[in-house]
Amino acid sequence: MYVLVTYDIQTTTAAGRRRLRQAARACLDFGQRVQLSVFELKVDPARWAQCRARLLGIIDPAVDSVRFYHLGSNWESRVEHHGVQTGFDIEGPLII
Repeated sequence: MYVLVTYDIQTTTAAGRRRLRQAARACLDFGQRVQLSVFELKVDPARWAQCRARLLGIIDPAVDSVRFYHLGSNWESRVEHHGVQTGFDIEGPLII
């Protein structure tokens, strides 16, 4: 499944900046960054449950927010991109 994850984490405190770094790391463990606080994830249901639980454990719901958009299997027809940082094809070959 494809999931778009976005978050808004308050960074006025050191704890907030730490939560921001932790959230980015959690998302990068499951997908790719497409904008500063926007990530595309291709995960199976078990991995999605892990990612979701991890993110919900990181944020402070009193001051932060996170949104999950489930794009489904036909996600390519639902995503339109303009400008720089197009990202990579998450299903394509990855050459290091």
